[in-house]
Amino acid sequence: MIKPIDENIDHNIAQRGSLFILSSPSGAGKTTLARRLLEEDDNISMSVSVTTRMPRPGEVDGQDYRFVDEATFKDFVKTDQLLEWAQVFDNHYGTPKVAVMDKIEAGQDVLFDIDWQGAQQLRQHTGQDMISIFVLPPSRDELERRLVSRGQDDAEIVAKRMAQAANEISHWAEYDYVIVNKDIETSVSQLKSIVTTARLQRERQTGLAEFVRHMIGG
Repeated sequence: MIKPIDENIDHNIAQRGSLFILSSPSGAGKTTLARRLLEEDDNISMSVSVTTRMPRPGEVDGQDYRFVDEATFKDFVKTDQLLEWAQVFDNHYGTPKVAVMDKIEAGQDVLFDIDWQGAQQLRQHTGQDMISIFVLPPSRDELERRLVSRGQDDAEIVAKRMAQAANEISHWAEYDYVIVNKDIETSVSQLKSIVTTARLQRERQTGLAEFVRHMIGG
């Protein structure tokens, strides 16, 4: 088992989980950062969004996304089963409510790879449970190079993503933390520091008062 990042935290003290939001323009590196964090911390899991888009090669239903048709997605919205949802290009994405909040109550952290629209909605529904992080590319030229080099989208889609990037980046000031992803190892280290800081907040350590009472009582 991979050891938790925060070895300095006493995990015998009851914790309330947090929702960690990672947002960025496509190609800035948030997916790589998310994968590294998940690999190196066994107390955080990825939120599995529902989406109406088609699976990409290698994606697994229920693991990467839950792939549904548009009628099913609309039913989720109508019956208030989503914490947030948004339309990105021609597809819809959303976050199931019950699964996420059950983990938070159990003291487990949940990681989200969503855009600024989803982050705004989550803030309204989850309040202090949410910590938001925006990932910036080192330059516009580097962002375009990354989009082209990963080979997932054709030239038309790359052009659309570049056109959308300015709008997405304009929301950077709405986030609690900002990482400029020049070097992946540095950015991973910064992301880990944010997670550790959040877990050490007094409000997240829900068992701290009881722990201190026992300490004072001898």
